[in-house]
Amino acid sequence: MRLLVVSNRLPVTITEREGQIKFQKSAGGLVSGLSVYLDSLKSSSIIEKKYLWIGWPGLPVAENRKKEVKEKLLSEVGSFPVFISEKAMDNFYHGFCNKTIWPLFHYFPSYTVFDEEYWETYIKMNQNFRDAVLEVVKPGDIIWIHDYHLMLLPRMLREKLKNPIGFFLHIPFPSFEMFRLLPAKWRTQILEGLLGAHLIGFHTHDYTQYFLRCVHRILGHEHNMGKIIVGDHIVKAEAFPMGIDYKKYHEAVSTKEVQRHKKELEKSLSGYKVILSIDRLDYTKGILNRLQAYEQFLERNGQWHGKVVMAMIVVPSRIGVEHYQDMKKQIDALAGNINGKFGTLSWAPILYQYKSLPFNPLVALYSVSDVALITPLRDGMNLVAKEYVAAQEEKKGVLILSEMTGASHEMAEAVIINPNNIEEIVEALETAMEMSSEERVKRNLLLQKRLQYYDVSKWAESFIHELNDLREEQKKFHKKILGPVQRKQLLQDYKKATRRLVFLDYDGTLIPFSENPQEARPGKSLLRMLDNLAADKKTQIVLTSGRDKETLEEWFGSLDIGLIAEHGIWFKEKNKDWRIIKPLSSEWKEQILPVLETYADRLPGSFVEEKEYSVVWHYRRADAVMGSIIAKELVDYLVDFTANIDIQVMQGHKIIEVTDVDVNKSSAGMHWLDVYNSDFILAIGDDWTDEYLFKILPEWAYSIRVGITQSHARFNLRDSGEVLNLIRRLIRAYEARN
Repeated sequence: MRLLVVSNRLPVTITEREGQIKFQKSAGGLVSGLSVYLDSLKSSSIIEKKYLWIGWPGLPVAENRKKEVKEKLLSEVGSFPVFISEKAMDNFYHGFCNKTIWPLFHYFPSYTVFDEEYWETYIKMNQNFRDAVLEVVKPGDIIWIHDYHLMLLPRMLREKLKNPIGFFLHIPFPSFEMFRLLPAKWRTQILEGLLGAHLIGFHTHDYTQYFLRCVHRILGHEHNMGKIIVGDHIVKAEAFPMGIDYKKYHEAVSTKEVQRHKKELEKSLSGYKVILSIDRLDYTKGILNRLQAYEQFLERNGQWHGKVVMAMIVVPSRIGVEHYQDMKKQIDALAGNINGKFGTLSWAPILYQYKSLPFNPLVALYSVSDVALITPLRDGMNLVAKEYVAAQEEKKGVLILSEMTGASHEMAEAVIINPNNIEEIVEALETAMEMSSEERVKRNLLLQKRLQYYDVSKWAESFIHELNDLREEQKKFHKKILGPVQRKQLLQDYKKATRRLVFLDYDGTLIPFSENPQEARPGKSLLRMLDNLAADKKTQIVLTSGRDKETLEEWFGSLDIGLIAEHGIWFKEKNKDWRIIKPLSSEWKEQILPVLETYADRLPGSFVEEKEYSVVWHYRRADAVMGSIIAKELVDYLVDFTANIDIQVMQGHKIIEVTDVDVNKSSAGMHWLDVYNSDFILAIGDDWTDEYLFKILPEWAYSIRVGITQSHARFNLRDSGEVLNLIRRLIRAYEARN
């Protein structure tokens, strides 16, 4: 199998020189990091060494040259282009990606632009990437999609393909309060788009949890240890902190080229403590805050005048964007003011350069810097912090790192600061400048050991391993789905049977769940279907439900079927009266009802339903997150409260039910199993209350759980629609014989 890497940009950018198409390597952490991993695939046992990178080649391409560009990229670089017009790129990349998603996900809502045309272009560009993948994908290929430009793509591909799909977000995923600022349609489609992947990766546990909470609150999907069941699809969200090519940076310090640059720097910076500040020009990086802190540091620490310099490198980024140009002016002004305020003819406190640095001079600068001041206001990971530590051959450097970076979760030995607190940054600078050499070495040894072990290849391998494991888990689930072969066998066994017993759950099995339980009344078509199924005198139909017997009698009493109410407390055979499964008392309700009513008062949208021998707390209409939290609290309280009472606490789909300890669907089910000596048994249900029934059935019985989840049932069906289709086939099998 191959690995298809899909990202906004290809690892190369096309250029045209004298009419000839040329390629030059693209910049960026994703390109450099993944390139290391892709090179390592030659010795991988997971996938073939073949891979294909799909993305935009960096420039618009004339129609008459697209074929040439495509062929050259495939043959020379192992890449496949997605061609994007200049106007589309303005709305897609410069528009929705960088004026909507980038500021919002980095907690700058005031910078966020909500433009419908940007959104429509974002959808179209994700469709373009989908079409490009479909053009080259083969069965078994692993598809790994990267970053916020392509959040709709996983679902678009999943609707067309069965290939394993992974997605990795390289920027922060925001909290619910921030994410919900997106229009409802946009935020819903983004989450649904991401859930098309099998594995969704984030840099930190926090980002993973924010994503899972948004999925819960906006889409209503709960998770179990990061896993979400969406239809017949298992999705897992997990943290995979991205590493760097540690060996490349650490060993580069010893090369002749880096040593040459290092000697030049040491000569020009002789006698100074060097504080390094290096970032792209971006409002998320906190450059102004660190300049203000450096100014205060100089004001408070006159002893460092003439003995310290800040080597400040600002890398040009998104030239032409208003916010970036405004910030550039502020940086220029503040740096100039600091130099003018404190500088002398022989000393400039800030050595400011507005440019990007090639690899060798960059590593040399890392190596000679005594302190790295990295203060982003919000950052997905921040690989610069890791590169700086890797280049500390002498282990003398001190890393000051913002707690708002993903890297801070792995680099506790750094001096961690809040980038919004200028005083805290000043104190960190004072700590770093006075730190003993023994302490510096100790911290760097621990940091380097960790970075060396979990490098970029380890990061990628971990992700691909997890994706493959999920694929195997998905296969196991799909093996239990009642497929064509099993359906055919079921129908054959049904036809030849002389005495059949069919248990059918109601809510969630024959009909989807409703926010209001009383609105889930069966329609005429469902009643007709059950009536037709019961018309075969060889077949005994038993409808099982948690509803009270009065409701079931009203809805289904006219049918020639058996009924089980309140999960087994009451049952009714055909043409007979209701019977209770055993003598029961309801005196305990006086103690339980006030508790449930108190929790109903606490949670808007929840309510209490009282039945003859059970009580139910419903929270389907409540806020998803608050409902989940309060439900767990209520279950814990009830379990403790009822410890010495012969009742049980059962949790179903957005309900908590309290009933007699020995009553469940298996109790009433056993009655029919004893009375009807059947040679065909079918039982279909959708939640854990049906598991009691599944467990007592003979091994040869056809037990079916609705939904893809762990179960004692032999088979699964995806939803109530598939249940109804199966029942129709049973009816047709009967009608065909008559």
